[in-house]
This record gives sequence, C-alpha cells and structure tokens, in this order.
Amino acid sequence: MCSRVLMHSSFIHIQAIIMKFHAVILLCSLFGFTQQQSSQEACACTLTSKEKAFPLESLNLVNDKATKCTSTVTQLKASELESMMLGLEHRLPQLLEDMSILEKEDDGGLYGVVSLQLIENELKEIKELVDKLSTTTQGHKHLYTDSAKQAANLKEDLQELELYDTFQVEKKRQDNQRLKRALHECEAKHDVNTPPTQPPHDMCPHGKFVNITGPEVFSQGEYAGSYKYGGWGRDPKPEAGEERWYWRVMMTSNNRYANYVRYYSSLSTLVVGVGLPVNFHIHASNPTTNTVQGPNVVLYGKALYYNCYNKGDVCRFNLTSKTVSTLELPKGTRFNSRANYCHLEECYPYTDMDLATDESGVWVVYSTVHSFGNLVLSKLEEGDPPTLGRTWHTSLFKQAVTNTFMACGTLYATRYVDKSIEEIFYSLDTVTGVEKFNLGIFINKMSPNINFLNYSPIDQMLYLYSDANMVSYKVLFE
Repeated sequence: MCSRVLMHSSFIHIQAIIMKFHAVILLCSLFGFTQQQSSQEACACTLTSKEKAFPLESLNLVNDKATKCTSTVTQLKASELESMMLGLEHRLPQLLEDMSILEKEDDGGLYGVVSLQLIENELKEIKELVDKLSTTTQGHKHLYTDSAKQAANLKEDLQELELYDTFQVEKKRQDNQRLKRALHECEAKHDVNTPPTQPPHDMCPHGKFVNITGPEVFSQGEYAGSYKYGGWGRDPKPEAGEERWYWRVMMTSNNRYANYVRYYSSLSTLVVGVGLPVNFHIHASNPTTNTVQGPNVVLYGKALYYNCYNKGDVCRFNLTSKTVSTLELPKGTRFNSRANYCHLEECYPYTDMDLATDESGVWVVYSTVHSFGNLVLSKLEEGDPPTLGRTWHTSLFKQAVTNTFMACGTLYATRYVDKSIEEIFYSLDTVTGVEKFNLGIFINKMSPNINFLNYSPIDQMLYLYSDANMVSYKVLFE
C-alpha cells in the first residue's frame, strides 16, 4: 500500500517537471537566447523580442499635429463669424427704418443734412462689416480645406499605429464606444414622449448676450465739451407719440449735480440741439433736496430715477406731475462718493449708486457697509413711491469695476483695460444666481472713461456717456 502511494507521488512530481519543461520550450519558441560564459563561469542572457518595436516617435508626431490642428480651429473663430452675421442681420433693418424716417422728416435744411450724415455713417459701417465678413469667410474656407487635409493624414497615421495594437485594446475600446452610442440612441427613442424641461420664466427672449458692435452714434451734442459727466438714452416704456424720443441729463455743478432732464424728439435733434428740445426742471436751483447727484440716472415710464442729493436714497421724478418720491435703501448704504466705480488710475465721483433698466423694469446697484464693499443688486418695483423688491448680494467688489448694466435679468460689469478698450468681464444671472468672471466681451472706446452706461430694451442698445461724448453700441444676442 505504501509503495503505491510513493509511486503515485513520484508520478505527480514527474508530471510537474514535464510541465515546467514544456513551458521552457514554449518560451524558447518566442524568444532567442544568446549564452555568454565569463572566466568565472557566470551566465548572462540577452532577451531579443521578435515583436516590432513600438514607434513612439511617430505617436509623438501625431500628437503634435493634432494639438496644432486643435489650436488652429478654435471656437473663437466660429463665434467671430457668427457675431458678424448677427451684426449685419440687425444693422440692415435699422438702416431701412432710418431711411424711411429721413424721407418723411427731411426739411431740406440742417435737420436733413444731419440725418443724412448719420445714415452715411451707417452705410460706411455696414460696408466695413461686409468687407470684414468676406475676408473672414475666405480665410475660414482655406482653414477648412487645410484642416480637412490634415485630418485625413492623421487618420492614416493612426490606422498604421493601430497595427501595433496586437492585444486589440484600441479595437475593444472602439467597440465599447459604438455600444454606448447605440444604447443612448435606444434610450432616446424610448423616452421620445417625455415632455421637455421648461426654461426659466425670465429667460431672455433675444437669446444669449454674445457681443456688441459699433459705435453707432458718437456725438457731443449741442454743448460740445461742456459737460463731462451725464447720462442719455431712450425711455423703455414711452408714452404714445414719444417712442423715438431721447433724453439727456448733464451734471451742471462740479460734475456732481443736475436739476433737470432734457427731452429731444429724435436722434437728429439730440445731435444738433434743434427742433425745440424740452426741459423738465426738478427744482429751480441746484443743488437742493431731491435734485440729481451723480451721473447714473435712467428714465423709465416718463419718470427719472436717480440718487437723491446728499442721501442714500433713490429718487423718482415724475415728468408729468413734476413731483418727486423717494425710496430709502437698506441701512448702511454708501453714498456721497464713498463707494465709487474705479480703476487703477481713477475713480468716478458720485457713482455710489447706479440705476439701470432692462426688459423687466428698473434696478439699482449699490454697496453697503454690511456687504464689505461688495456690489449689491436690488429690483425696484414700480409705484409712486417705488418699493424695494428682491435683492442679490454678489462676491464682486464694487470699486474693482468701472460700470454696470442690466440686460434680460442679468447684471453685467465692466473693467478698464486701457484708454481704448473696456471689457465686459462679469455677469450675475438673477434667475440661477450663477456668477461668471470671464466673459471677455470688449468695447472699443472713443474716449478713455465710461462715466455712464445703460442698456435700452426698446432697441437693444448700450448707451454710454464718455468724457462729454454720447456713444451707443448695438447689443448682439444669439
């Protein structure tokens, strides 16, 4: 019995030796060995693979080409072309409308000459836009051709490199990608009757704010160089017959105060100061209680909203009844030039409080001692007096920006880049509460400083008051 057990154990041991021997023979079939024996009878083996060496240099070259192609074909180039197309789409109907007005109102005198000059400027700008669009289109065509050729070459290089994928790792990965796509398509077909998510009720009817073009208007008006600070624009909620009227407020005392708003029946009368402009006086003297302090004023529903003189309050001057009502802002609101808009070289005096308009009405931008100087935004509810609606506290330091404006329920802030460029860099979506600090939308300035900035929802224009100049830009939405 014991002998049988020993024989069986020996048999298993022999089988194990035979298996190891077969494994050695299998390895020898894959690799060749070169045996070298030294004087000390030490043995060293050189392992030589029969597989081809992987071409790492070729892979690096393909990667460099792909990176170069990605940096050449960018989203910025596509959005640039889209912005120009949007600009042309908006400018042509506006030109036709202005031509129609000129035909109706031309008196053959100074009024008609000024209007014609404005239209000539529009035509010049449209021609420049078309020329730039043509040049950009040709450049994009060459870029498309070159990129398509490079993509085809890269595809061939990758197919050659896949030959080295002997374990078919890349092939399995591609199979998995195809299966994922098929799964997503199947799920989409299954959920075809699912109702779409409803957009937020305050979503902008124009689409996303993507760029601005212009300037479209550049003028000092009837008082050339006389008033550095002020504001101007159009009433987003005009009375019947005043849809094309413009308003202007000029800081008349040390660039700090104003006691009246000036009305113009058209853009041409604003530019040259003819056609019987109308003054609406808040008070006979200036400054006094309830007169305007600071340039950041707006007109809405034939009422002027502004920072009350020597107070942390909002004043509302009704142009029809000639009455003033006030709204007290939260305790600790800064005023009297303690929280101005600034850049590194200069602060703009008495810009503590900034009124703004958009599609939903009037807003006020300010800061308080409790917000540690950060910008605060509040909605003003219409009424006489107005009331304070919902408030948003931002993480943006007010004195780090040069101006703000509202458009479609979103707050935008600008900062000084240099004497010719201003950047719209920040936004706060009041629906989602999301803040962004990297918008990168640039304004080509006609003068170094922007003392007043406001958006008009009636024509989707930005109105600027810049070193005594009245300037306007067209806002482009998707």
